[in-house]
Amino acid sequence: MEIGFFLKKFITFFIEPFGMVFTLFVLSLYFLLTKKDVLGKTILSLAIGILFLYSYPPFSNYLISNLENQYPKYNYKSDIEYIHILGNGHNTDISQPLSSQISDGGIKRDLEGIIIHKRVKNSTIIFTGYAGNTNIPNAIMNSKLAQLLGVDKKDMIINPNPKDTREEAIFTKSIVGTKPFVLVTSATHMPRSIMLFRSLGLNPIPAPTNFYKNEFKGYLRTPNIYSFYKSKIAIHEYIGILWVKLKQKVSN
Repeated sequence: MEIGFFLKKFITFFIEPFGMVFTLFVLSLYFLLTKKDVLGKTILSLAIGILFLYSYPPFSNYLISNLENQYPKYNYKSDIEYIHILGNGHNTDISQPLSSQISDGGIKRDLEGIIIHKRVKNSTIIFTGYAGNTNIPNAIMNSKLAQLLGVDKKDMIINPNPKDTREEAIFTKSIVGTKPFVLVTSATHMPRSIMLFRSLGLNPIPAPTNFYKNEFKGYLRTPNIYSFYKSKIAIHEYIGILWVKLKQKVSN
């Protein structure tokens, strides 16, 4: 399981924007140094073109919007028992307050889940997420923030073991079965999450948060690093969706 998990991460690196551009630049440098100028210049041009495309605001916004427009914001009207907040990144630098140790996306997921919890009496929040490269699981970090914001520990279920969305879904199924529940995650991640959860027979009600899309401001825009970052997030999700679909076809 560990080997498969890290192998998946390794392969994904070279398909996503940064890994792809980095690899192409390295290849172009190699061919230029070995006097294969035509091939080297061709690959270099490809790397620059891809770098520009992924950094171009209208293109990155298009990639992001196609994901985030699939599910509207939660209407706060469902009378549900469980709210599952999916894990996100964090660090454990004790010189930082807890609000800075949890990633921006994680903070927004926590806040959205807590807001829903506060509006629904007798609801329970499910926190999942492993430690990653730290010594404290993400589920624990998020539950600590929830407690500081007034959520009673008895209203939480904490599982520090799941390493990815599928493992999170399997755990939640053991608790909710086929009953509807609210699923809180980033808007870009929601399409893949819903696909995974439903494939396992669960009935999630989407509550997307942490949106990246913005209003269209014309095509005369200069490339920037934030747009490249948005493209990276979007491509990561498209790859994940494709992987889920392929696995479903194989299993069928």
